[in-house]
Amino acid sequence: MHICKFFCNFAPDFVYYHFMINQSDIQNIFFLGVGGIGMSALARYFHHQGFPVAGYDRTPSDLTRELEQEGIVITYVDDPTSVQLAPFSKQHTLVVRTPAVPEDSAIYTYLREKGFDIHKRAEVLGLVTRQMKALCVAGTHGKTTTSTMLAHLLYQSELGTNAFLGGISMNYGTNLLLDKNSPFVVVEADEYDRSFHHLTPYMSIVTAVDPDHLDIYGTEEAYREAFAHYTSLISTALVMKQGIALQPRLKKGCKLYTYSVNSPADFYADNIVVSKGQIHFDFHTPTELIADLQLGVPVWVNIENAVAAMSVAWLNGIKANELRHGVASFQGVLRRFNIHVNTPKVVYIDDYAHHPEEIATSIDSVRRLYPERRLIGVFQPHLYTRTRDFAEGFKAVLSTLDECVLLPIYPAREEPIEGVTSEMLGGVVIAKNDLVAELKKRVTATDKPVVVLTIGAGDIDRLVPSVTRALRTIR
Repeated sequence: MHICKFFCNFAPDFVYYHFMINQSDIQNIFFLGVGGIGMSALARYFHHQGFPVAGYDRTPSDLTRELEQEGIVITYVDDPTSVQLAPFSKQHTLVVRTPAVPEDSAIYTYLREKGFDIHKRAEVLGLVTRQMKALCVAGTHGKTTTSTMLAHLLYQSELGTNAFLGGISMNYGTNLLLDKNSPFVVVEADEYDRSFHHLTPYMSIVTAVDPDHLDIYGTEEAYREAFAHYTSLISTALVMKQGIALQPRLKKGCKLYTYSVNSPADFYADNIVVSKGQIHFDFHTPTELIADLQLGVPVWVNIENAVAAMSVAWLNGIKANELRHGVASFQGVLRRFNIHVNTPKVVYIDDYAHHPEEIATSIDSVRRLYPERRLIGVFQPHLYTRTRDFAEGFKAVLSTLDECVLLPIYPAREEPIEGVTSEMLGGVVIAKNDLVAELKKRVTATDKPVVVLTIGAGDIDRLVPSVTRALRTIR
């Protein structure tokens, strides 16, 4: 079935703004790359709607195990017979894929050759969210934390929300929030492969436009042009970080607001106090001041994220007391500056940062919170192309660490590029299996209290439990 016909079978619920799918037309939904953070949210959504959902992913993870426990069938073998695809009718099966699954995947090849209608995650997400008021968060950095914070602010308020998140909310333990009584949906607007061009934002935040994904865009100008086009899709309001290199192309009637920290804008934070592991600040809106807010996750960059999230929440009518409670009760996002060990000798933090600007922000947050401690950073570069394109930026920012340990490049969807290795970034390169012993040696070799910071978007997160256990024993 063609996707347009498929979504024409959605019939709007006259109360809830939600859609139902005609069970007689769709009998199976199959996800290629179901373990991805964005794909898993969609899989959970359709499973919650009562559809049989299955999928393929390359390796098991905590997330895929959770999906299986929820009743979603997953195979980890790239073989069409492993999921018994033959009985699937192409007329009654919706196939959703992520670009992370390679073109030569055996299952993908089978489905393509058999004539199944295969659609990218972004297309399906755009159609699912189109009839709700989509509050979208775009930007090179900060979109996952900002969108999750915005979702939390709405979800705990009288307004409520649905949400498709790019990370696991620590408040709710999931990347999908559902509220049939709310017309809102919070969506992370991913620029990779121009995915965010499939969205229809009611309001949007743009946090940053520092070039990334040059394997897709080719040039910095093309990358920023993609964001400019994205802004033309917004219907009501754009909340944009003050000073970023973006000339938005807004529709008639779409309002532009700016936000900042310690600098006057339409929305901004000032009077920031960092003391005893806590952060307090005042929040200025166009018409009111909300004083002495406490940040639930006391990381400097989260002040900026909170201002962006609160701006859109405020524009949609969330009250001052709801903002105050929501910001204070926000627990963060898995792998976004999570503190796993906090002893007098060692603090251990894990963060998803994988772009030079993100790493700089993460290091700056550590320095502000723990100015007297020695900082040992462990970085796993993500993608050969990103490592090649931003090698000088990585090298410069990693040099600001007191000690730098590097892991081999995580390739994800890419083949190796000759001459592109972790060694080109400086620092000591070790195997993943040697990391725990290396960190124990470095931490115990100094008399100073230390911070250990692991950063990267690959599979470095799988080392977090063993690193945590090892560092907790050091006194």
